[in-house]
Amino acid sequence: MKLKIASLFFLITVVCFSQQKTTAAGSQPNIVVLLCDDLGYGDLSSFGHPIIKTPNLDKLAKTGIKLTNFYSTAPVCSPSRVGLLTGRSPNKAGVYDFIPGVKKSDDLRDLVHLQAHEQTIPAMLKSAGYATCLVGKWHCSSRFNSKAQPQPNDFGFDYWMATHNNAVPSHKNPNNFIRNGQEVGEIEGFSSQIIVSEAIKWLDNKKDQKPFFLEVTFHEPHEPVASPEDLVQKYLPFAKTREQAEYFANVENVDIAVGRLIAYFEKNKITNTLIVFSSDNGPETLLRYGDKAKHSYGSPGELKGMKLWTNEAGFRVPGIINWIGHKTFTGTSDKVVSALDFLPTFAELAGAKLPNRTLDGESFSSLLKNGEFNRSKPLIWAFYDAINDRKVAMRKGDWKIMASIEVDGKIIPNIHNLYDGNEALMKNAKLTDFVLFNLKKDISESEDVSSKEPKIFTEMKKEVEKQYKDLVNESHYWTRNE
Repeated sequence: MKLKIASLFFLITVVCFSQQKTTAAGSQPNIVVLLCDDLGYGDLSSFGHPIIKTPNLDKLAKTGIKLTNFYSTAPVCSPSRVGLLTGRSPNKAGVYDFIPGVKKSDDLRDLVHLQAHEQTIPAMLKSAGYATCLVGKWHCSSRFNSKAQPQPNDFGFDYWMATHNNAVPSHKNPNNFIRNGQEVGEIEGFSSQIIVSEAIKWLDNKKDQKPFFLEVTFHEPHEPVASPEDLVQKYLPFAKTREQAEYFANVENVDIAVGRLIAYFEKNKITNTLIVFSSDNGPETLLRYGDKAKHSYGSPGELKGMKLWTNEAGFRVPGIINWIGHKTFTGTSDKVVSALDFLPTFAELAGAKLPNRTLDGESFSSLLKNGEFNRSKPLIWAFYDAINDRKVAMRKGDWKIMASIEVDGKIIPNIHNLYDGNEALMKNAKLTDFVLFNLKKDISESEDVSSKEPKIFTEMKKEVEKQYKDLVNESHYWTRNE
């Protein structure tokens, strides 16, 4: 009898262990964030691209939720990533533009990094019992893999293999990955496939029953672009130049990598897994910085602007949500959703405690349940290095208002960073030169309707002035002694 009980206990233990990859702890879902780099609003076939084939992402959109009003938290990489991780405007963390290396500058950009006190998605989920992993691009610190600044593990990632910024020398055979603080050296293959393979390896080696948070941050299709030759050949008959074919192939290579990850989930019966897909910002402008941007054939679709703009194409990007193994609303949604919303949404789904601070994002769990989500907080962006004239933009409902910034009657020049040398200037600045758009009727921002809608314009102007003043006062200003 004792032998039978022991055998039964052993059998139950084996069954439970074998199911460790198929079930999360309790009802906590696994959470996967897939983030592209410089992918345009119109770069997926499901979002209207006439040539690029993205069947795996299209399937996620068709069987999940396709978001046509999804926004990144900034129109450029570093602040966008910081906003996603923290659920707050990146300005509040002091990250205003892309983060360069450690070369000293008068505006203190060499100091910029995600600071240790910032509270992030992986740290929050880790405290709720999650295993956490980052693979891909980090770009949240000027001193990468250095004890001088916090690294991914300091923000809750149990395991990470990442690069500071772009894959070097290109997406092909990159040599600048760091794994848990150790240099990896050259890796044969293409970046998107390399990081998905690393994610799969981490999942294979995961021996606990914890739910997981996996962030996969692709380098593609950011320059320097490199793509598999067979895919390039596939697109050459449809492209204007070889460089354009390489860009098209680059996007499809990401889709193939995503397909591999989904196939792994299916093979290993990993269910109850929430997947969100988006881009850090809009598409790069062709030849904006010479031949180094010669592959930049990204599409903004119907939107105005490109990366680095506060017009829609700068930060309105493809958004897809798919909760594998869980019944949700499915279909196309025009609800206004932001990457700022990831943190509060994940907290609610995971039963995690929210950070003790005011968030700019809101939980969109109701969207998952029934397709309804009406945000109470407007979305505001203040990007001081914008290519277009108006550096401040705010979306509230169907309406978007934009404004320039001036001091003493003069429009401020482009600024990379806020620090003690321009703090007084910025706090004394005011908004001016407002324009208003109805994005539901005019997705391309072609008509300023401020004179046609005086009541709405007055309300929006008052709201953006308040929101911007609060943002400037809560922004972090860097000093050399910190």
